[in-house]
Amino acid sequence: MKIKQISVFLENRAGRLAKVTQVLKEGNVNIRALSIADTSDFGILRMIVDHTDKAYEILKANDFTVSSTDVIAVAIEDKPGGLGKILAVLNNVGINLEYVYAFLGKSGQKAVMICRVERPDDAIKALQKANIQVLDMLTLDHI
Repeated sequence: MKIKQISVFLENRAGRLAKVTQVLKEGNVNIRALSIADTSDFGILRMIVDHTDKAYEILKANDFTVSSTDVIAVAIEDKPGGLGKILAVLNNVGINLEYVYAFLGKSGQKAVMICRVERPDDAIKALQKANIQVLDMLTLDHI
């Protein structure tokens, strides 16, 4: 089960991130998780939102450079070794993890790892075979 991630190219200057959050708020789009990777000149804002298509359209309409990418969301126990278990499964089947970011689920019992991997379909199969919970957008909202 892949989910969609929104990526936004941002110039590294005051107010750009605030503008993204403002237009999403005005469109009633909630940010569930985010990550920012930056250099001195620009950054890439990656987000999981509750209404991906709507967010994409709103950001495009406000002149942001935006793309949509498939990622996987994995629920793990919020304790030492949780991420290591995921990494071991991916390593055992030769799948590279390109990047990861995380947030604590609403229940506070599980962490959710957002993973961009090579061969996401193979990664999902391997993770599920190892009894690791892979989430879709509906289950993501209830973890």
